Amino acid sequence: MGSLVEVIKVDAKRRQVVDDCVLLIEAEVDSKSGFSGAGIKLGYKTVKGLKPGFIGMAMNHLLDDFAAKIDPYWLDCQAQGKDARSFFAGKKVEIANALLGITDARAQRSSHKVLVGTYQKLRPMAIDHVGVAMPRLADLITKHAS
Repeated sequence: MGSLVEVIKVDAKRRQVVDDCVLLIEAEVDSKSGFSGAGIKLGYKTVKGLKPGFIGMAMNHLLDDFAAKIDPYWLDCQAQGKDARSFFAGKKVEIANALLGITDARAQRSSHKVLVGTYQKLRPMAIDHVGVAMPRLADLITKHAS
């Protein structure tokens, strides 16, 4: 059984995981539609425009905490011999809350007003949107931690 926490300790693998996380985020943002989708796309564009490579840098800084929250679910999924997509989808609210707890704490400590303001505007709908991303997240973990 693989552990995402262990995988990301290797610099080359960490970079691959970060790059795939950025691709996952971009795919999720691109898939959004309607009024809430427009808000997410605008928010993402705002955050992405803060600094070249900002999304990847932010993901790199969050990755250790995210991996520590995701690993217990991943290890449980593997121990039960479950399909990762189904397992993660079945626990989407629980996993989304765990990951958003990390970003909530970071937002409270941040002094970057544009970033915090954008986060606060998008946060009320975050659980639903993070939950929808579970199949892609499961694929990413399967790819790197199997």
